[in-house]
Amino acid sequence: MTNDGGRANEPTSYGLQPPIAPTVPPQSPTQAVTPAADPAVGRVLGGRYRLVSRLGHGGMGTVWLAHDEVVDRDVAIKEPRVPDHVGERERGHVYLRMQREARAAARIDHPSVVTMHDVVVEDAKPWIVMELVRGQSLGDRLQEGTLDPREAARIGLAVLGALAAAHAVGVLHRDVKPDNVLLGRDDRVVLSDFGIAQVEGEQGLTETGSFVGSPEFIAPERVLGQRPGPESDLWSLGVVLYAAVEGMSPYRRSNAPATLQAVLSAEPQMPARGSGAFGTLVMRLLRKDPAARPDVTEIRQTLESVARPPQGGPGETRVVTAGT
Repeated sequence: MTNDGGRANEPTSYGLQPPIAPTVPPQSPTQAVTPAADPAVGRVLGGRYRLVSRLGHGGMGTVWLAHDEVVDRDVAIKEPRVPDHVGERERGHVYLRMQREARAAARIDHPSVVTMHDVVVEDAKPWIVMELVRGQSLGDRLQEGTLDPREAARIGLAVLGALAAAHAVGVLHRDVKPDNVLLGRDDRVVLSDFGIAQVEGEQGLTETGSFVGSPEFIAPERVLGQRPGPESDLWSLGVVLYAAVEGMSPYRRSNAPATLQAVLSAEPQMPARGSGAFGTLVMRLLRKDPAARPDVTEIRQTLESVARPPQGGPGETRVVTAGT
């Protein structure tokens, strides 16, 4: 990801890289080097959040590095991104979706879900204030090469925990993909961007004339217009795990219609670099019938077994004491 916004036209907004190095001591993060032509740099939102530099952008908005001058900490702020040709009614839907993202994420209590701090309304639009996760996305990491099954399983366990916590409070993510999985410091894994999340009991919101989501990572029942459930997010997790060891989604095609058709009809081969229990789990997660996919308990048990370091390997001495 580049400092000027990362991959264009991606609907994710949180592929965060470390901010541009400051030209003054670290205790003054608001004076980081930023494009001089950007008039928004230095703007203060809500009387406390000073915009420093752009971190990334996507279909739902631009993410800024900002500094909270009240508690003296860096934060990430998501600004709605609405094309000029969009009418007022549609614009209102986008803003409402942004506010719903904040409400959805705030309901989830899990260390692998990005923490929401505040929502500030400026220029009649909501700016969502959240924790700043320093690191790279899984999507960026996969540009450097694939992962071994053990590391993929470790990351998958964290994402599974975030999804289980979300589902427990009636929230579906609906856009689980590598670009929305952040790899933070100290091996922390964070699932971000609940911007198109569907909260149980709320009126559905969709973009007029467009499909909401990333085609190569969405479940077939969603392509068919059926009501999604937690199993739909688990399908997406399966595609993420497949991509983690193979480098890309097995459903990726040259255009969106072909990709959607592949989601509906293609039967991918077991990932070559993730055979055994890992590959079997992935293939079961990719079953077309939602009811045939494994549940959270089974997924967790399998991923834990794959992520667990081998015992008694070459050169390792195992000490056995009485009673063991």
